[in-house]
Amino acid sequence: MFELTNVSHGYGATHAVTVPAWRAGAGEAWLLAGPSGCGKSTVLHILAGLIVPAQGTVVVAGTDVRALSEGARDRWRGCTIGLVPQRLHLVGALDVRDNLRLAQSLPGMPQDDARITALLAAVGVAHLAHRYPRELSQGQAQRVAVARAVVNRPALLLADEPTANLDDAHAAQALELLRTQAIEAGATLVVASHDRRVRPLLPREFALPVEDEPLFAQRDAETPRSESRGRLGASAPSVKEPGR
Repeated sequence: MFELTNVSHGYGATHAVTVPAWRAGAGEAWLLAGPSGCGKSTVLHILAGLIVPAQGTVVVAGTDVRALSEGARDRWRGCTIGLVPQRLHLVGALDVRDNLRLAQSLPGMPQDDARITALLAAVGVAHLAHRYPRELSQGQAQRVAVARAVVNRPALLLADEPTANLDDAHAAQALELLRTQAIEAGATLVVASHDRRVRPLLPREFALPVEDEPLFAQRDAETPRSESRGRLGASAPSVKEPGR
């Protein structure tokens, strides 16, 4: 579904992140792990086409993202990627329903109010459709952001620190919401987090290194921690070899 190869990026003279190799299959659920400041958000933004890395190959859903022009990359992102950023960035001048309509219209997709209505019901905020972001609680806004991220049925759903500042019960609810909506959309899920509570809930892990530790750790569905989990909503399969 996506593959990163020899990807490296920095900001000016400051190195941000390096990913020698990472491949994920369709429908898989991954934790992108690592301490704060190790480059998790940068990797998510590379996968989303928001950042073009300084070097390396980025292929998502069969598209060489680095080869796209800026305009083509924006259109591709709107149709292919669902992103729940750490700061949710709901448009304050629009109500909940219109935030989702905007997500449909920006990449040129047809307006589908039936899809929006069903999604808002699925994430439990149908009664808030005409409220504005300032009128929502943090939990309600997060649910709206998840609905917005999957409204176009993306192939890849990305979430940046979705459990930050949440208690245990609400953290588990946030992860379950992402998993459920990824299943419904048929999307691969990647959750970037340094929250230890997230790790047991996702079957696969790609861990960015701490400073001065160049090794990358990868946990897949064959490890004991994830024997009972595999693809979203399914029993754990054997991890496919690189030639899948």
